[in-house]
Amino acid sequence: MIFFDKVTKLYNDNSLALDQVTFAVEQGDFVSIVGHSGAGKTTLLKMILVEERPTSGAVYFNSTDIQTLSRRHLHRLRRKIGSVFQDFRLLPNKTAYENIAFTMEAAGRTDKDIASDVPHVLELVGLADKFWSFPYQLSAGEKQRVAIARSIVNQPDILIADEPTGNLDPINTFEVIQIFKKINDIGTTVILTTHNKGVIDALGRRVITMDGGRLIRDDKQGTYVL
Repeated sequence: MIFFDKVTKLYNDNSLALDQVTFAVEQGDFVSIVGHSGAGKTTLLKMILVEERPTSGAVYFNSTDIQTLSRRHLHRLRRKIGSVFQDFRLLPNKTAYENIAFTMEAAGRTDKDIASDVPHVLELVGLADKFWSFPYQLSAGEKQRVAIARSIVNQPDILIADEPTGNLDPINTFEVIQIFKKINDIGTTVILTTHNKGVIDALGRRVITMDGGRLIRDDKQGTYVL
């Protein structure tokens, strides 16, 4: 599904973000990427979203070099990828329902689809009673669950989660990770970056460890080892 082929990334200040990184992610995988700050984790995710481009090497999505895609085809690719971030990125003047509906509207979905799918994903993340709550009325954990619902409502092939539990307490962290496991169990590929050792050790899934832009470990059922 995703293949990094000897990817190197040098920024304009000559800092090395990625160094000859090669790995593959198959459909249905749950992969956690770990490493200290500056290890290259976020750069990897930006490569998948084509927000950054390799200095050398290539990133493939279903055998297509995504760096060569036209703007129209790149837009189609990004529709197949859902994203969740540490800072939630909800629209403050819209309710939980409206935040998710807005994403569907931007993708050209019908009013019928919105009326059907928004309640479904809010129930999936345990927020059936928060449809009309604004972000300021929600806890940090609830905000992140709205963000997750928004990221999956258009049924992406891949869910990218960049430090999604960084602003959450242990209880909310556990609940959010259970939601990611549920999403993965229904067939969505999940790629997670985190500094949280407890999350990684509890998951017992594949772990890629980065250090100084290099991939130094790739364990099928890994733990947090740095």
